[in-house]
Amino acid sequence: MTVTFFDALALRLVRAPMPQVDHAARVAMDQFWERARSRQPALFDGPAVACLGIEQLQAGELCLTWARTSYRYRALRQVAGASWKPASMFVTVLQPVDGGGVIVGRSSGGTAHPGRWALPGGSVEPPAAGRPLDAAALRRHAVRELAEEVGLMVGPDEVATWTVTQGAHGNVGVHFLAPPVPAELVLKHHRGLTEAGRARGTVPELDRLAVVRSVDDVLELGEAVDFLAPVLARHAQGCC
Repeated sequence: MTVTFFDALALRLVRAPMPQVDHAARVAMDQFWERARSRQPALFDGPAVACLGIEQLQAGELCLTWARTSYRYRALRQVAGASWKPASMFVTVLQPVDGGGVIVGRSSGGTAHPGRWALPGGSVEPPAAGRPLDAAALRRHAVRELAEEVGLMVGPDEVATWTVTQGAHGNVGVHFLAPPVPAELVLKHHRGLTEAGRARGTVPELDRLAVVRSVDDVLELGEAVDFLAPVLARHAQGCC
């Protein structure tokens, strides 16, 4: 799967109406969704953001057009003949460690993609009524995901927009870069987060962390999201 990179020193996010879905496609979508839920009861049809378009406006400025939707609509990707197959929008944080390398995590069994390695992050959610979805909101969401999945607290003003990718299903990822920290500090925070979760009877979203320094390191870990190897290769080359 080819992953395309976009320069993104500045982001512009524009809301648009969700595309219409005809009755037959909607019925098929609901059937796919219910089957998926029967296999993974933890799936929740919560609010989500679909990316409708990505456009490089000028040097360093990128426009992302988005619509408010829900996770159920992703099942349209499996509906033959559907006029719209939603692309997701997500954020990640590249957390470098002292001495080189980046933190990656393995999704736990209760997630949508158990056993798959990725950067800390998650799907973008629509803003509350009256609040904008903009670059600042994406930064806040990214560092919140880092805290929830790894246990590491980083301020929104400490991360910088690093690059934007488009990969499988047209999914768009906005990737932020955090300042380097000691690897042991990250692992310590994750252990504390995991132990606190177990005490409450909950499972962490990332059941294991690793430091990777090359694409070969990623390949040795096992199954990974489509953008992970290209993003890490780009980071290792000192791009952006």
